[in-house]
Amino acid sequence: MFSTLSSEGGNRRGVTRVEDRLELRLPVGPAILFCPADRPDRYHKALASADTVIIDLEDAVAVDRKGMAREALATALPHLPVERTVVRINSPRTADGRADIDLLCKSNLRFVMVPKVECPEDISSLAPLSVIALCETARGVEAAPDIARLDDCVGMMWGGEDLTADIGGRRSRRSDGSYLPHVEYARSRVLIAAAAAGISAWDGVYLDIPDLVGLRAECDEAVAMGFAAKVAIHPTHADVIRQAYRPTPAQLAWARKLLAALEKSEFGVVSFEGQMVDGPVVAMARAIVASQPHQSLTS
Repeated sequence: MFSTLSSEGGNRRGVTRVEDRLELRLPVGPAILFCPADRPDRYHKALASADTVIIDLEDAVAVDRKGMAREALATALPHLPVERTVVRINSPRTADGRADIDLLCKSNLRFVMVPKVECPEDISSLAPLSVIALCETARGVEAAPDIARLDDCVGMMWGGEDLTADIGGRRSRRSDGSYLPHVEYARSRVLIAAAAAGISAWDGVYLDIPDLVGLRAECDEAVAMGFAAKVAIHPTHADVIRQAYRPTPAQLAWARKLLAALEKSEFGVVSFEGQMVDGPVVAMARAIVASQPHQSLTS
């Protein structure tokens, strides 16, 4: 693999390569669940509900409970599955963040989520940890392409509420529940930055816990856009997320028929059900078929 050293520091991936996407694996999805670090009694309950759990030392923990949360996590870390556990630390610019990093670097944990990443330097010194960069400020969203190209960055996520506060906004959604333009922009920019760097992105949380209909609609968007997973703040959201990511029988039948027709064709472009189908559509069909064997680790 070839990489370049940026003038700002940190190893960066160059032009997107297929091998990047194959090597840089995020924890299993598609249902990712936040769990407060100061509630160790919930760690395994969260793992029983979701495919991967993000144990949160940042926003979910009050300032006066940070130390206690870190101690609880330190006790639990040897017993948590490393392939299904992510820890969201406090900002590395803070004393709590540096204490979080010190703890994790002494453990077997592989994945760390870094909040409010605004430039490559914020995560360039966290090796050997694999970083999921959370872009949730104006600077972070604008720097997403540079952040995504860092070698230790294996995934991206965006945050609409923090972004809205950062730019002086008052809300992130319209009255019908859809995102306002600034959040739509951040959502798309982070997704495309991740794809351009050969890594995956997770879609942000849906805060209206009882609104499972609205959650499903947003999950359907995430699937259509190409997000690898959806992050949740409540266990009841996990099954809705999984259902959205599971292809329907009609989608699966269409994809299999198209791929079968392609195998019989001598050309890269085929006519299928009255329409011309080329490479990008074939790639979508293959993605649908590939998603079918997924079985939740908790089902």
